[in-house]
Amino acid sequence: METFTRDGFTYQRWNTGASTFTACMELGARLMRWELDLPSGRREVIYWPDNADMADIANVRGGNPVLFPFMGRNYADGEKFFWRDPEGVKRPMPQHGWARQGRFDIIRADASSVEALFRPDAAAREGYDYDYEFRVRYVFDELTLDCELELKNKDTRNIPWCAGHHFYFGLPWHKGLGRAGYTLNVPAKKIWRHSADGKLVPFHDVTLPADFSDPAISDSIYTKLKSNIVTFGPKSGEENVTLRIGEEPVPDAWTTLVTWTLADNSPFYCVEPWMGPPNSHEHKNGLRWVAPGKAEKFVVTVSLA
Repeated sequence: METFTRDGFTYQRWNTGASTFTACMELGARLMRWELDLPSGRREVIYWPDNADMADIANVRGGNPVLFPFMGRNYADGEKFFWRDPEGVKRPMPQHGWARQGRFDIIRADASSVEALFRPDAAAREGYDYDYEFRVRYVFDELTLDCELELKNKDTRNIPWCAGHHFYFGLPWHKGLGRAGYTLNVPAKKIWRHSADGKLVPFHDVTLPADFSDPAISDSIYTKLKSNIVTFGPKSGEENVTLRIGEEPVPDAWTTLVTWTLADNSPFYCVEPWMGPPNSHEHKNGLRWVAPGKAEKFVVTVSLA
């Protein structure tokens, strides 16, 4: 692992074969880039903008923001960016939670992996009032990225959580090939949208497999996955990106994938594996509970087929 400093921030870099991974683990445990050197040039598997404002990392469109303790927009009594805890207390909860803009300590790092521990600030402690340890682990290989989120309960109460990843994948990655040349394969039985009042609404405008030029797939939520394998890539079927979500061949019915992009010409498309759909603390679908003294993990693997 190589460490370097730029503009007052410390970064980490791992080189493994043709792949280079760059992160700022102390700030949001943010994996920034995954670059792959090919005979045809350098491919940015995970996209990162060159003009990123690290002081406002929560709003940087790139890398892999870690979403914890909940993802998406959360509501309490119809009010956005709040949640109601099991004791009935209404608490603040920003979009995607506290970790993506939070501070982490690196507790282990070597030539092919890193592990970091979340250090919640006063705002995060107010919004998620539990005694816990939240860790982010990455393992790097030439064509594979293993991601692990772990919540350990040090409290006397059960702790709810529903975390996820927000991968900004570079797309398209072939010269002369637009979004219409890439196919998304999600083995989902149900597709939803998240309404302005926090409810999940069935959505029927997406036909799977879909191509990335279809505007209907942006902001779509996929559940009831028949397999934990999601793939996307050129319509030729070559050079696919594969996501393995969780460790069970058939995930829990509310294990979720989200697809989103900012604009038609954005140099990225987000393909996001989540433990459950947004606002899970309210509708309870996909919500997990960690008992006192126990720990639970959410494991995702990204590989280049």
